[in-house]
Amino acid sequence: MKVVYLSSFPPRECGIATFTADLTGAMDDLLESVVESRIAAMNTDAVSRYHYPRQVLFQIDPYSERDYLQTAESINGMDDVKLVNVQHEFGLFGGGYGVNILSFLGALKKPSVVTFHSVLPSPNSELHRVVRSIAEKASGVTAMTNLSREILVREYGIDEKKISVIPHGIHAAPYSSSAKPKAALGFSEKVSLLTFGFLSRGKGIEYVIEALPKVVKATPDLMYIVLGVTHPNVLKEEGESYRNSLIQKVRDLGLSSHVSFYNEYASLDSLLQFLRAADIYISTSLDPNQAVSGTLSYALGSGRPVISTPFAQAREIITPESGLLVNFKDPDSYAEAITALLKDPVRREQFGKNAYFRTRNMTWENVALEYSKLFSEYSVELAEVSKHKKIPRINLSHLFLLTDDFGIIQFSQLSLPDLASGYTVDDNARALIVACLCYSGKQKNLLKRAEIYLRFIEYVLGEDGLFGNYVKSDRTIDSALNRDENLEDANGRTLWALAVAATAELLPDSLRDKALSLFRKRIEKQEMFESPRASAFYAKGLCLLLKAKKRIGENDLNGALILHCDRLVSLYRGVSSEEWPWFENYLTYSNAVFPEALLLGHQQTGNSEYLEIGTKTLDFLIRQTFINGIYAPIGQDGWHHKMGERRYFDQQPEDASAMACALATAARVTGKAAYKERMYEAFNWFLGDNSLEQVVYDRATGGCYDGVGEGHINLNQGAESTTSYLLARLAVVADLQE
Repeated sequence: MKVVYLSSFPPRECGIATFTADLTGAMDDLLESVVESRIAAMNTDAVSRYHYPRQVLFQIDPYSERDYLQTAESINGMDDVKLVNVQHEFGLFGGGYGVNILSFLGALKKPSVVTFHSVLPSPNSELHRVVRSIAEKASGVTAMTNLSREILVREYGIDEKKISVIPHGIHAAPYSSSAKPKAALGFSEKVSLLTFGFLSRGKGIEYVIEALPKVVKATPDLMYIVLGVTHPNVLKEEGESYRNSLIQKVRDLGLSSHVSFYNEYASLDSLLQFLRAADIYISTSLDPNQAVSGTLSYALGSGRPVISTPFAQAREIITPESGLLVNFKDPDSYAEAITALLKDPVRREQFGKNAYFRTRNMTWENVALEYSKLFSEYSVELAEVSKHKKIPRINLSHLFLLTDDFGIIQFSQLSLPDLASGYTVDDNARALIVACLCYSGKQKNLLKRAEIYLRFIEYVLGEDGLFGNYVKSDRTIDSALNRDENLEDANGRTLWALAVAATAELLPDSLRDKALSLFRKRIEKQEMFESPRASAFYAKGLCLLLKAKKRIGENDLNGALILHCDRLVSLYRGVSSEEWPWFENYLTYSNAVFPEALLLGHQQTGNSEYLEIGTKTLDFLIRQTFINGIYAPIGQDGWHHKMGERRYFDQQPEDASAMACALATAARVTGKAAYKERMYEAFNWFLGDNSLEQVVYDRATGGCYDGVGEGHINLNQGAESTTSYLLARLAVVADLQE
């Protein structure tokens, strides 16, 4: 299936072209190959051409009604095209207010969604007619801000039910201070201000330059960077007269050592590097009605504190916690704002972090999710395939970043490891499983990490034969915390991890033997658990050892498996009822490990009761946690007690991982396709099919966010979350390979 986007497109140098390239790239990354993006490219005139990539199926002269009609008729004849998205900017289309686009929409018989990049208030009669006609001919309309939506409803009379708000996208990148990027660009000794984008007289850069003499007196190491080429249309009409006037103003004011112009159409990588190197971003538009600015969106999304004129989007998106608004054409206002932020680096840094936190819903992945959902409203076929998201490749970068020479660090501040948080055997056990399952016999870096995790587990094995869980940042055992908390679940999970390592055929014999030895030392001291979760984790490990025909001295592993599975059965019989077929009187975390252990126990022993109870309890858990095909884990803020209210937040990656793994096991053991379908739904929790409809897995870092709260994502990327994601991803890999 295909979605056709009518828009300008690279290599044409145009903001809408860049937007469309980013959007279509994100859409293609989001969905499986059953949906592909194609382009009907708007040229500048009848004779200008570009070397377009293969996605471009059509080229349109904006002033040729014939081109519009022929393109629409061609699309009508393509059965695989399910929807057309028009990226609308008045200047892209010929005629007054781009009226020529109406010829295309009038002839088009496919569903269509129009994205308005500009929404002008107080329209005259002709503008009102054109915009309203576009909206009437389209199946749906999107605006990029709430203010734009209000204008379309109030001043153009467009039905509010027809309008969706989807923000301008931003590129996902880890938050960072400006220090390292400045060093890479040679600005280490400078305090840097940045403005980027096409140059034109509406840009208002001259008012920033006029403000700088006052600022430089207080901050002599200041550098103002203006990055971008002159707008192509401006270049045709007046050449570089605006740029030259700015350069002359810099000379006249004696600012040549404080202002730098980069006359280049920056690549994405270069642009993001300049943004990360900026101490303050300055947005200078002189148009109070500008509906959206991609440059402002990018700056906020990069975690830069912002100073901006109060144009429409800026008034909506910039809060007193993320930036400052200045008056139009007012150098004194700029000088006051710049000086205030430069004098207060703590406030400046907090502005940047606040901007970063507030814009995570605007990453291209999240924007693509919104467009996919909107397109599905107008196409049944797209609604069906939108459930099948493209599975990201396995990325171990963040796992490696969190791991030092001692173990995997417990927490992170955003994506940066927080060494002060120390280490846990829980996290190192999960990390060991990931390393073993990913190791193909060749990756030395991965083998090194597996050795580290196994060595950590050995380190925390106490004289009593139990694994301690908590280790301080100075690498000493946290005896007080280990004494005060129940460590059984951590011990059960660690035994499972050791069984994975002991049965990983591609690991060196020395590591497998060490894992088996640690397993034996642990169970010789204490084999039975009071915690049912610990029993379930242990049972999973026993099944692996039995399947691989591993022996541990005289230990009866099969008897131990039956003992622990029978214990789960006993708990089920003591608690369950017709309305509550479960093992405990509450649902908390990693619930799916219970039925999974019984299903694996059935596979190993043939016990039909394990199969019956395993499937019955898993089906009950599915009913409790899936809502219209969306996985909603039990919230840790109160959990779900049998006679109490079910909590929905905060949702943890550990639970989504446990459910995906259990469903993969259920599909394999029972052969039922429904479980496989549910497995993908549970995994898609990480990819945006969740209560907030936002991605939880960060493709940019390879890390996973720490949870879904009520109205927000916890943006820290700790060890538990990242390893939980990877375990779920590996369960999907196993399914894809079968």
